[in-house]
Amino acid sequence: MRVDLNADMGESFGPWKMGDDAALLETVTSANIACGAHAGDPDVMATTMGIALDKGVGIGSHPGFADIQGFGRRRIDMPLNSLQNSIRCQVGATLGMANALGAKVRHIKLHGALGNMTSEDEMMARACYEAALSAHPDAIIMVLAATAQERAARSMGARFACEIFADRAYNDDATLVDRRQPGAVIHDADLAGKRMVEMVKSQAIITDSGKRIETPIDTICCHGDTPEAVEIAASVRRTLEGEGIVVQAFEGRTA
Repeated sequence: MRVDLNADMGESFGPWKMGDDAALLETVTSANIACGAHAGDPDVMATTMGIALDKGVGIGSHPGFADIQGFGRRRIDMPLNSLQNSIRCQVGATLGMANALGAKVRHIKLHGALGNMTSEDEMMARACYEAALSAHPDAIIMVLAATAQERAARSMGARFACEIFADRAYNDDATLVDRRQPGAVIHDADLAGKRMVEMVKSQAIITDSGKRIETPIDTICCHGDTPEAVEIAASVRRTLEGEGIVVQAFEGRTA
């Protein structure tokens, strides 16, 4: 049994530091790098991508709403064509930096509120993925497993990878519990590791209520901006490997 371990990163901005990307890149096998809209800047993108390249970590574009103050976690109602153009620009920025560094952008993952909204709205998810693939046709789409994102990717015949979260609680429809709710974010590294082993072995999302939602699991996310991010990622990897589960970069699926 195999699974990828990913983290959202490259989210610092100028002198303001967000997370410890270098430490996370010692543990994870995929990196979702901010494109300068919800977070990040060109220097941060270059530095983060360069370390990922050196470590052999899969590089992904991580577009979100253009909302630095809200860190891309505020829902924004905007015309789909404008949203698509924003995604094209963000993916293009990632590709340009990767080309300059001699790196390859393997996947695309939507960030924050944009990710949450597209996990609920298949038409919106499809529009975002069509825009991303128009800029990078060879990309693998990282989708929130068992949500409208996965349905959109499947309906398009796109290559995709099903993602679950080590540090987030789940609703019974496989969407993430709102961050404003108690217990929505998991801070206990040992608990994160144990729950990921249970989900990967079961090939199912286990919700807050105990419901099991069967799904392929290709990759596990540890958010890079939480204080415990490095500890959680290390615990998840250690616990998975302790159970004989191989942690390696995903290849993508089409069915």
